[in-house]
Order: sequence, then C-alpha cells, then structure tokens
Amino acid sequence: MTKQIRNIGIIAHVDHGKTTLVDKLLQDAGTFRDNEVVAERAMDSMDLEREKGITIKSKNASVQWRDTTINIVDTPGHADFGGEVERILKMVDGVMLLVDAAEGPQAQTRFVLKKAIEQDLAIIVMINKIDRDTADPDRAHDQVLDLLLELDASEHQFNAPFLYGSAKDGYAMRNLAEKSDNMEALFETIVEHVPAPNVQADAPFHMLVSNLDWDDFVGRIAIGKITSGRVRVGDNLACLHGDDSRGKAKVSKMYTFSGLGTLHYEEAEAGDIVNIAGFEFAQIGDTLADPDKGEALPFMEIDPPTLQMQFCVNDGPLSGRDGKFVTARQIRDRLTREIRTNVSLEVEDTSSGNVFTVKARGELQIAVVAETMRREGFELLLSRPEVIYRDYEGTTQEPFEDLWLELPSDALGDVLQNLASRKAQIGHMEHIGNMVKLEATIPTRGLIGFENYLINRSSGEAVMSHMFKAYDTLAGDIRTRSTGALVSMEAGKSTGYALDTLQERGKLFIGPQEEVYPGMIVGENARSDDLPCNPTRTKQLTNVRASGTDKSIQLEPPTRMSLEKAIEFIAPDEFVEVTPNNLRLRKKILDASQRRRMAKSSAARPV
Repeated sequence: MTKQIRNIGIIAHVDHGKTTLVDKLLQDAGTFRDNEVVAERAMDSMDLEREKGITIKSKNASVQWRDTTINIVDTPGHADFGGEVERILKMVDGVMLLVDAAEGPQAQTRFVLKKAIEQDLAIIVMINKIDRDTADPDRAHDQVLDLLLELDASEHQFNAPFLYGSAKDGYAMRNLAEKSDNMEALFETIVEHVPAPNVQADAPFHMLVSNLDWDDFVGRIAIGKITSGRVRVGDNLACLHGDDSRGKAKVSKMYTFSGLGTLHYEEAEAGDIVNIAGFEFAQIGDTLADPDKGEALPFMEIDPPTLQMQFCVNDGPLSGRDGKFVTARQIRDRLTREIRTNVSLEVEDTSSGNVFTVKARGELQIAVVAETMRREGFELLLSRPEVIYRDYEGTTQEPFEDLWLELPSDALGDVLQNLASRKAQIGHMEHIGNMVKLEATIPTRGLIGFENYLINRSSGEAVMSHMFKAYDTLAGDIRTRSTGALVSMEAGKSTGYALDTLQERGKLFIGPQEEVYPGMIVGENARSDDLPCNPTRTKQLTNVRASGTDKSIQLEPPTRMSLEKAIEFIAPDEFVEVTPNNLRLRKKILDASQRRRMAKSSAARPV
C-alpha cells in the first residue's frame, strides 16, 4: 500500500501561486463534483489569508490520481512563518518548488528550499506564470540552478526535473515546446520522482506529531506521518514528550485526508498522514508510539525568534467599550493556547502581571496573532518591536538579515541614503531597464519601519523581501523614525475646525467626531518632536459676522493604518491600542506632565 502513496509539500515565495496550483491539482484529479461550488484559493481557510493573499497556516489536502494517493501540504511562503514550514517538512518525502517565471526565486524561496535540502528531500521545480508578458522562464531556470548550487544541494537534488506552466490556467508541461491544457505532466512527475514513504511496516507503531487541530466533538487532534507500524481505533498508545515524560491514552477517532476534507478510518499504516484524536495532552514534536516498544523520534530544531513585543492589558480611558476579553488572565490564556500550535512563538511573563513578552521571527508573525485575537474579541496594547540581543564571548550581538529590493531607478538615491542611516551594507546592485535590484545586509532593527518608507517613496512599485542571516556585533545607533507625533491634550470628540488647523502641521490619523483622550496620538508631526494639541477645539461664536472671517473647511482624508503599519510606525514610548473595532496610537504615559518629568530624568541620567 505504501508504494502507492506520495507525500509532497509545495513551497514558494509569497504570491508565486502555491494555493492556486493546489486548487488546479484538486480539480484535475476529480476531487470535486461537476456541480460543486468551490471557492477560489480553497486552501486559504482563514479570513486573514484571504484578505492578505498569503498562506499563514500549513494545511493538508489529498488527491487520488490513478492508483496513487498524493498527500499535498500547502506551506506558508513568508519567512516569518518559517516555524510552520520546518515542522511540516517532517511529514513529506519531497517538495515542489514553485517559482514565478518573471520574478525568479526570491528570499522566502531561498529560506524554505534551504530547509528542504537539509532534510535531503526530493525536489521538483515548476516555473509558474509563463503566460505573463514579462515572463522569462529560461532565466528563472538558470536562477534556480544557481540557487541550488549556492545552497549546496546534493546531486539528485540538483538534477531535479523542471516543469513549466500556469497554475491559474491549469496546465503544466515538461518543456516549453510542448502544448498542454491539464496537469497530467505534473502528476506523472510527482509519482516518478518523489519516493514512496521510507517506512517500516512491520516495526512497532511510531508517529511524530507535526501539527495540531481541534474539533468541538473529539477535542485535540494530532496530525503526522506514520513512520512505522500500524494503528487502529481503540489502540492504547504512549505519548512521548520532549522532556522524557510520557502519557497514555486510547485512539478515539482517526481520520485521513480526502480532498479538502477528511474521512473516518478504522485503521492506518506506515506512510499514511493521519489525524488521531484522544490525546488531549499531545504537543507538536511529541511522539505517539507503541506503549511497550516506543521510542521518541527526533524533531527538527526550530530557528530561534529574533524580535519581541509586549502584549499589555488595555488601561486607556476607552478600554472595555469594544472587547469581550480584556483581563490579563484572558490574554495570557489565549497566548498560551497560541504557543501550543505555533512552535516558533515564545511567551514570557514579566515583573508586571498585566504585561507579557511575545517573541517571534518577525513583525508580521506577531501582527497576525494580534489581529486574530482582535477578531476574537480581545482588547490589548502592543509595544514597538524590539530585537533580541545575545551575549557571545563577552560581547553583545544583534541579529542581521539579508535584504533584497527591487525598486524604480528614480527612487534609488533616497532609498540608499535611508539604508545607510539604518546601517545597511550594500552587497550587489543590478540595473534592469527602469528598475534596480539591490542586495544588502542590514540589522534586524534597521528593518523596523523601512517597508512603510519604501512603499511611500516608490509609490508602491518596490518589492522587498528579507531573511535572517546571523548574529553579529552591534551596528551602532539607528533612528528609524524622523518625525514626531501630534498628541492630544484633551478628551472628547474631534472637530473639523480643530483638525483644519492641525493638518497644516502634518498627517492626521483621525477624522471629525472621533473619540480622543489625553495622550492619544492623532497625527504625525512633520518635525521630529512631539506637538501637544487640542483636536476637540471649537470655533468661538459671536453675534457679529465680518467679511472674510468665515471659510469652508476642507480636510484631507485621514491616514488609516493597518495593524502591521501601526506597529512599524510607533516609537519606543508609544503603544498601539487594539480593539475589535478600532486601532488607536497612544503614548505609554498618558499624562503630559509625567511624560515631561520622565524625559528630563532620562536626559539627566549619565550614559
């Protein structure tokens, strides 16, 4: 039976077409009925994934092609969610690398491919989107080979088969001279090139828990590939934890993937990817095994987090108006649930019971957690991201990242100047028509707020990607924000009359008739210092009217930031106030007099 199974992961950079390709594979394999209505990008089940157009959580699907069951894992394409990729690779025997024919391999392509090469997985390469006007599949082919050499791929990995096609239009072919209108060539290549699971059918049962799910009827579900033996519903198994402790439980339900859903199974054997219920205490990285002959399986090491932020109880004047979950206990319980399934995330208590430190790979990973909590009804405060330093042989080191940019030539000078202020070292520069490609090494803290600047300076035309490189010596002082804030001095509702005056000082974040409070940031000051203001001020009315004193008010539309942009924008002394219905920026210390005293004491403190 195991010879008829192929387990494959699909890896690619963000927006190179992974989820669209899975849609077409499911359709070509006859997974859906002829009259079945299937949503576009069916594997993107989270609201956030559909809104952002990226894969955040790894998901499984299965197709039956001729006599072979092909289990497919759709992995995230962003390096911030690399923890998902690292553990999912334990379930597959090969990967399909999807590369955009116009863009070629990007930063996240490099990251995920490196992990697959380290696991010695078989590789299939598909050059996607060859139907685009800007496509250059031959160039993309050569770039993939260069990348395989650079990442020290083995001989069989370097000789990976290449396919060409369009996931959107639903075709794949072995060379550019062919004509095709289906995915037949891709299915054949998967069966030919990806090996059957390397398993021991007659050995005692073992399965590494690579993912977790939840069902309201059966509780926690452990997901993984059976590496040896077989299992039946009702079997007693041991759950071997990473700390050498163990628990025992009975298999209450078992499912295997079928299309986008699951089917109930009574028995499964080595090579199958299964969902097993009955182990409420199972964690990612645990081993489910025979209670008498089981041994813990090795779990691949997860790269450590490089950024941290504080999640705090919302103590502002408007707290509790929107959210259902506002207490420290509720926030802590929710973060604890998150780290059970998100192994690359770390949560630590602080000296204050209302503040928790969350450590992750990047800002986006933490922002997704906060946005998910917000939609669940939580209220909280988020601090500015800070890098995680480490001591090495008596010196303090900070994380550095490889940065790749593609931007218009007319923005190059300003961007280079901004990168220099962020302590970036330019490694390579290439002019291609009206665009410039840059490669640089930059401190992780230098990237905070850079994406927002880059989008504004390039009018949205720039493409940016980055990946953790290594820890190295401190790069020196970096100032990532050159502007101040317009800080409200009063509580009440903003007026058009007051905002008309304030918009001359900078960008506004609020419109008329919005609730404000002292210490709330209502806009960005064009100068570097903070400016106290009164956005609730009204016009003084008299019974005398004079020509020229009355004028119509014309307000610029306020700048509305997403959660990620707000996190990047705030200064170290500021918070983002996150509620189900609102995003507000505020000072950590709301009282203006207390802020001035703190600033004076900080200035007087010896360096």
